[in-house]
Amino acid sequence: MQLRETFSNLQRYKQAFIMLLAFPVYNDGIGTIIRMASLYGAQIGIAQEHLIAALLLVQFVGVPCSFFFGRLAGLIGAKQAIFLALTVYTGISILGYFMTTAAHFYLLAILVGTVQGGSQALSRSLFASMIPRSRTSEFFGFFAVTERAAGILGPLTFAAAVAMTGSSRAAILSVIAFFIAGAALLAVVDVETGRRAAGRSPA
Repeated sequence: MQLRETFSNLQRYKQAFIMLLAFPVYNDGIGTIIRMASLYGAQIGIAQEHLIAALLLVQFVGVPCSFFFGRLAGLIGAKQAIFLALTVYTGISILGYFMTTAAHFYLLAILVGTVQGGSQALSRSLFASMIPRSRTSEFFGFFAVTERAAGILGPLTFAAAVAMTGSSRAAILSVIAFFIAGAALLAVVDVETGRRAAGRSPA
């Protein structure tokens, strides 16, 4: 009942609502790459020690790059910075298709670390900027529920692509659809209109 009421209230803030639709879509693609990376690497013959080291490398690279993305957003805007991150993720999927060696896997780990933390932090920050402060907890609770609910679609799509093609290489390309669909929804978001709407809301 509470979720239904929150959903109804959120629809009053159209731009934030569209952002709520966009983020789970492209974030599901991001999550799928992260969750399936080790499985995919193992299937194409990358040794386990390289898989573990690459996952640690993602975390090592991710911390400073999150700060970099924050500064970049200050220069070009959060929305444009997210578009850049989604472009990088699309490139990661394409490069993943052609990956054959541990060196390739490390390169992809660096690329993921470059954009992972920044894209997610900026998405939440952008959403927060288009909702009234008095409803931050309420709307972010719904935001989290939506994010978790959508998180199964990417792995299911990946598994379906493997089943249909018999190849995990083809499956890694299927993730691009989430970045394209999410970016298309994000493109509709008018950030300034959303911020003005949130600013006009009663406290």
